[in-house]
Amino acid sequence: MNFLRNRLVVLGLVLLATLLLYLLLPSIRQGNMEPSLEAQKKGQMATPPPPPLQASNVSIRTGQLPGDPPLFFREALPVDGAGRQILPRLQVVLLHGQAFTSNTWEELGTLALLATNGYQALAMDLPGYGKSPDSEALKTDQNRVDLLSRFMESLGVRAAVLLSPSMSGHYSIPFLMKNSAQLHGFIPIAPVGTRSYTPQQYQNIQTPTLIVFGALDTNLGAQSHKNLIQLPHHFVLKLEGARHACYMDKPREFHQGLIDFLSKLK
Repeated sequence: MNFLRNRLVVLGLVLLATLLLYLLLPSIRQGNMEPSLEAQKKGQMATPPPPPLQASNVSIRTGQLPGDPPLFFREALPVDGAGRQILPRLQVVLLHGQAFTSNTWEELGTLALLATNGYQALAMDLPGYGKSPDSEALKTDQNRVDLLSRFMESLGVRAAVLLSPSMSGHYSIPFLMKNSAQLHGFIPIAPVGTRSYTPQQYQNIQTPTLIVFGALDTNLGAQSHKNLIQLPHHFVLKLEGARHACYMDKPREFHQGLIDFLSKLK
């Protein structure tokens, strides 16, 4: 009798365990699946980053123009995908800020990137920086405009895209105001000297312009942006998380914006 009772108890326990397993199985399966479903959702929501801008092996040559003062420069000639030299789509002249030289654009990869994308790139050492000696003959805006004109004419640049960060605005902004017809495009990067002109003077300029500044540059970047947006044909590239030398903080985003702007120029 005890044996039969024990068998019934065991059978009851087995039935109870089976019932509990049946009731709990859906929730167990759902719980096991939730992480993979969540991972799938994250995978669908995440946007893969765009491929990095590629710059093939490009030779950077250097030279020095005679004159007062002599001007040292670096040049990258445009090449195709196989590294063969081609005719330039545009000519880009790069100036630099006070703490930098033409070498900055070589080390950052900007010269090679421009050449790889079909542009002739010319970066100069401004007088008193790098390998260009200082000169007493650069005291006025017109002197500095003449220096840029001499540089471009000597190297056969006819309609340049002029890129100008910070201190180099002492050269580029007067040049824009006096010789804007000689520019195919203008890329000011938080330049100095933008407060010296009236709204009407800005509005008379027809040169396509890409205004670049870092979101963290609340001084010169914000000030130059406020003045330069008076140019009628402008685009703005604001680099989030970047300081005054925003192209150094965010080179990838800067290069992407630079190539995008150049591709719009005809």
